[in-house]
Amino acid sequence: MQKTLKYAKIYLAFGRVGISRKVMKNGTLSSYEKSKFQDLRWAAASAATQGALSYGVAVLPYHKMQEGGFFMKKFKTKELVFLALLVSLNIVLTRIASIRIPIGGIEGIRIGFGGFPIILAGILYGPIAGGLVGAVGDILGYFINPIGPYMPHFTLTAALTGIIPAIILIPNKKPIPSFVELLIAIGIGQIITSIILVPYFIQLLFKVSLTITLPPRIISQLIQIPLYASFTELILKKLNLEIQYKA
Repeated sequence: MQKTLKYAKIYLAFGRVGISRKVMKNGTLSSYEKSKFQDLRWAAASAATQGALSYGVAVLPYHKMQEGGFFMKKFKTKELVFLALLVSLNIVLTRIASIRIPIGGIEGIRIGFGGFPIILAGILYGPIAGGLVGAVGDILGYFINPIGPYMPHFTLTAALTGIIPAIILIPNKKPIPSFVELLIAIGIGQIITSIILVPYFIQLLFKVSLTITLPPRIISQLIQIPLYASFTELILKKLNLEIQYKA
């Protein structure tokens, strides 16, 4: 991770030096040079994000296991295998078995069930597990089947997809939450991530109006949220899985 962050800092520093010299010499930058500098910033941010996530996957669980930490219990081998399976399932459902509609050269609308494995990981094993499944799945999925440039903003929303429902269910003391409890927790998470943050980031980064991205997302979430809650309850009951994470 340190090497990745080091290269990101060096990459950005060289770019800033070059831009500063240009500004000092010419007093301004052309639109092409501004675009190149923006690409440089995103590349550095991407490298830093991937380095931080590598730290989260490889180092953070180890420290938390040693400390008996609040967010991460000691995983058994079969649980690690199950989380890896959820990452793979997230990539398949998101990048392959979903309808992806490009708008202005980027993925503007996605209709599918890729968020379900992330949510399930968070509910079963806690917010950090859900966040890591979402973030790792988003990064690996981008390299497997990308649409448009990589943006850390959407890795953040993927991580929050697994974090928010798990945090909301922390006060719940039942081994298996009820359908209503799951519906509320998943609904709040999807509203924050899919309906609010993703359209906002698309507008902020690519100037795509909310009037284009928001309506289909609202309609899709009205369908997906109850299905996610139903699937989660069904899987927990049929496979006799209890929530492994307790505060």
